[in-house]
Amino acid sequence: MSVDTDPDTAGSVAPAALRRRLADGDPVTLLDVRDRTEVERWRIEAPSITHLHVPYVKFVAAGVTGDVTDLLPADVAEPVVVVCPRGEASAEVAEQLADAGIDAENLAGGMEAWARLYDRTVVRAEGAVTVYQYHRPASGCLGYAVVAGEEMAVIDPLRAFTDRYLSDAADLGVTLVAAVDTHVHADHVSGVRALARATDAAPVFPAGAVARGIADGGDFETVADGDELAVGGASLRAVALPGHTTGMTGFVVDDVLLTGDSLFLSGVARPDLQEDADAESQARELYATLTERLAAFDDDALIAPGHADAGVGADALGVARLGDLRERLPVFDMDEAAFVAHATRAGAEPANAERIVAINCGRERVDDETAFELELGPNNCAAGGD
Repeated sequence: MSVDTDPDTAGSVAPAALRRRLADGDPVTLLDVRDRTEVERWRIEAPSITHLHVPYVKFVAAGVTGDVTDLLPADVAEPVVVVCPRGEASAEVAEQLADAGIDAENLAGGMEAWARLYDRTVVRAEGAVTVYQYHRPASGCLGYAVVAGEEMAVIDPLRAFTDRYLSDAADLGVTLVAAVDTHVHADHVSGVRALARATDAAPVFPAGAVARGIADGGDFETVADGDELAVGGASLRAVALPGHTTGMTGFVVDDVLLTGDSLFLSGVARPDLQEDADAESQARELYATLTERLAAFDDDALIAPGHADAGVGADALGVARLGDLRERLPVFDMDEAAFVAHATRAGAEPANAERIVAINCGRERVDDETAFELELGPNNCAAGGD
């Protein structure tokens, strides 16, 4: 299910349709006509994409003095999907290329529309409890909804999609009773307080996050290791999974373990984004999470993380059995020293991380448009970067 259900129009492709093509593995040449700084900040990623970058100004010049096809490789693979910030400049370029005989389409709405895609897929639907996974392809951010009886809790909601959660609750005929963060996020603006303001849902944060200043944001509830949140007769049991942050807390519902930013499907979270923590000490905590805290769960536990790998989307789920992860992820075979060295090797931080943390702690307030702009780009929350 996607926020963008509009059909393709002549000469254009809707973001949801492009995302589905990419999820199906269809080859696409993505021609990005934004400035280089914008492209380097973030772009659409998928295994089947061939990336090309030619700034829009070059197409403007070529349209006057030469052949626009000279700007592309002679053997360019079609179809070509042209991308810009909002779909306006790219529409002109796509039209130029189509007039020159190239199978070219414009990404309708551009990167802004891409960032508003949000999929909802069923993770588990057995007995009285249904667990849904939300996926934002633009950043790989994952969130969850747990529905039981006539109630719903949302875990790691994004502020940009507040209306989506409200709409889904209405469509499902349930009441939103809790909005929960697994930790203080550094890569996206939390939707917990926005949902609490819009409904009677309780805002819930890990007790370990209080020291980072979330009390500045008003009234809220906290959960610590072993605490339970009631949702329509079912329960979400809190599990301490520190390392990424001191307060990182996962949740168990039946056989599903929501690991937040601790264990991902391709590795682990980075330990250096908490402003007052030592990265090596945090990495040792994360090692203990893998080797001690997660040891309490058997191989059949279904791991549902806070971030997905690039290219995951459409109907594909970003989940895996813990036993499969133990077998294939190198981090489970490392000793502590090797793990610390791996986990502290991280690349660029999420865009605007310090400011996003301040917003999520309630120390700064911004409007919805500013919040949306601040979090655009890759999440960069995984360890082991270059």
